[in-house]
Amino acid sequence: MIISVLDHKLLRELWHLRGQVLAIALVVGGGVAVCMMSLVNYSSLNDTRDHYYRSRMFAEVFVDMTRAPQRLLEDVRALDGVARAEARVQTSLRLQVDGFDDPVSGRVLSLPDEGEPRLNRLFLRAGRLPDSRRSNEVVVIGSFAEAHDLQPGDSLGAIINGRWQALRVVGIAESPEFVYVIPPGSMLPDYHRYAILWMAERPLAAATDMVGAFNSVLIAMQPGAVEQHLLDELDRVFRGYGSTGAYGREDQFSHRFLSEELKQLRTMAILFPAIFMTVAIFLINVVIGRLVATQRDVIAVLKAFGYSNLQVSLHFAKLVSLIMLLGICLGITGGVWLGDAMATMYTEYFRFPEMLFRVPPLPTLAVVVVGLLAGLTGAYAALARAFRLPPAQAMGPEPPPTYRHTLMERALAGIHFSQPSRMILRSLERRPLRTLMSVSGIALATAIVVLGTFQFDSVNLMVHTQFSRVQQEDMTVSLVNPRSHRAAREVVRIDGVRAAEASLAVPVRLRSGHRSWRVALVGLTAASQLSHRVDTALNHVALPGEGVLLTEFLLQELAVNAGDLVTVEWLDGSGERSQVVVAGGTREFIGVGAWMALPELQRLRGHGAEINQLQISIDPDRRSDVLEALQDRPLVAAVSERRAMLDAFYETLGRTFLTFTFVNSLLGGVIAFGVIYNTVRISLAERGRELASLRVLGYRASEVDHILLAELSLLMLVGIPLGWLIGQQLAILLIWLMQSELYRIPLLFTERTLGLSATVVVLSALLSGVVAVRRVATLDLIEVLKTRE
Repeated sequence: MIISVLDHKLLRELWHLRGQVLAIALVVGGGVAVCMMSLVNYSSLNDTRDHYYRSRMFAEVFVDMTRAPQRLLEDVRALDGVARAEARVQTSLRLQVDGFDDPVSGRVLSLPDEGEPRLNRLFLRAGRLPDSRRSNEVVVIGSFAEAHDLQPGDSLGAIINGRWQALRVVGIAESPEFVYVIPPGSMLPDYHRYAILWMAERPLAAATDMVGAFNSVLIAMQPGAVEQHLLDELDRVFRGYGSTGAYGREDQFSHRFLSEELKQLRTMAILFPAIFMTVAIFLINVVIGRLVATQRDVIAVLKAFGYSNLQVSLHFAKLVSLIMLLGICLGITGGVWLGDAMATMYTEYFRFPEMLFRVPPLPTLAVVVVGLLAGLTGAYAALARAFRLPPAQAMGPEPPPTYRHTLMERALAGIHFSQPSRMILRSLERRPLRTLMSVSGIALATAIVVLGTFQFDSVNLMVHTQFSRVQQEDMTVSLVNPRSHRAAREVVRIDGVRAAEASLAVPVRLRSGHRSWRVALVGLTAASQLSHRVDTALNHVALPGEGVLLTEFLLQELAVNAGDLVTVEWLDGSGERSQVVVAGGTREFIGVGAWMALPELQRLRGHGAEINQLQISIDPDRRSDVLEALQDRPLVAAVSERRAMLDAFYETLGRTFLTFTFVNSLLGGVIAFGVIYNTVRISLAERGRELASLRVLGYRASEVDHILLAELSLLMLVGIPLGWLIGQQLAILLIWLMQSELYRIPLLFTERTLGLSATVVVLSALLSGVVAVRRVATLDLIEVLKTRE
């Protein structure tokens, strides 16, 4: 194989510039890796969800009610738009697990007595489906089984419909209905304390007094059917049977939260790569442009030997393309590896039987093309400048600028600067474009690190606000059915309970014009000390005597403000509606909510002074006694602990969120190092003749180092604060785009965030400075002072 002269030159240059080549590749690779990680995560999760839903026949419409006769199922199947409909029985339960003392609540659903369900089919991980001839056999969801190391053949104690029953686990399964497993009223999974079970219909109906009846319907729609029309018809059919309102898949809890996560991943797949790649493209243009500019004499020699502009351009296009391809390959490899690691973590967060790993081909190709174009654009600008010069002029050094006192020198005339310091100031001012590009590069590198690290403090603020300022109760006790306030007095009498406050949570749909939102409307006592609402300054917000408080997110989604009216549609089977004024907004970082004064909510409901929840404060030393007493009370449906919710946050949402943030911070640091290193190396290449001349004139190596490093320090002195400002603006954009029903990231910049970003940049500068000092110390003065620069 014959290699041309230019290709020989290309290989030598790549080896000679190996340090800069690697640094540029790191900048490119960091941006590409973030892009690929986000794309792989989104594509894999989205494809996995769609495949899982199709293969398991996930229902599209759901209806829950108190009790409906079996004959009504035929009326449902006869409705226009219904392709398939199945009825089932479901109820809440409490569980007792050997060796686990904390309260465990759950939900049990019926399966057909014969065969598998046609809709919401289970994926069996182990064991088999329950036998309808045995009243104690159940299938347990995989998340709960893994948390307690349950296997087929193990036993559980359960209280179903107020009666204790021993259950035998015969299978472990996953369901498309419970990809995201959360307790009612919560926003976070708790695999240890919440379970989903399945039992054959005959024994479950007998245990719940539902023989010949059902309280839940699953529906698959015909192609082209109008969902809203079907929902209205279902509400008509089940009116009078305690229906809580038909709803589509978009309002199904598991799918809703999974969709929110995919929405945020899609935002990350667009926003983070856009930011990282924009920064990388800018820096690549600067670095490649300056790299090519340092070879202006080489370009002139090639032209003098008869090479055309096209041949020279292709030569440098190859150089740039190889550098960019190295970075792109590193980025794609690293991004796919990181995406695979994140996808594995998501399988623990979302209960998929398996993850379909996908590397999207078209977006990947787009990343490659954009990266190559970025590098070639930077090279083209530098080549165009070099081509305009005659070869004889280009082979010499650049003409020196006109030497006169600069504006900076005149402004600082009262300060005595040493000669090296004057040289630094003149160099910065007389080459404003180069100075601006260097400052911009440092600023953008700093901004990238800020964008990755500010979220650590933001998550801590989320936790502090939610679990210290808002939720101050130790436990929340949910009652089986609404009760009188006497239930609160009974709980207070339990040894170890310090205080108990009653509340009422009612499922509603809030409507404002064409906008609506399903949410739990919670009534609290005006003097509540265990459950607080806070404003944007995290100060306590008192409950109004009339009207409803909504989270800021819900105010935006419903497009309402304080003083506006919203329609409250009660999802208790009554079908009634009420008009309520919006009293104001509150700041909640996790979940959404609506709150009213308890007496006002009870008045609107018209069911008397009833409650269904208790917030209690306990003596920490008597926790076990309190839990044991609550377990023995049949009126208690479930008990949730604030400590358990905090643990669940860090185990699930906090873990995935902080991991993604850490990876972005790490890649931001890689980009910062690549930028600073290239800035120093190219500055050294551009000023090699000047620095060698100073050595010949008698300047010590330390004085020459001072010129190079002090200039870098001045650039950082301006670039780092500018990077803080840019990072803050990028963070505001990120927060705005990523707010969702699940959580909202607060904007918080602390000294730690600013200090960490500055430290990353300074350390990158120190490492690069060590390289520069070593290069200056080993300069071949005679070689550098030759015509070639």
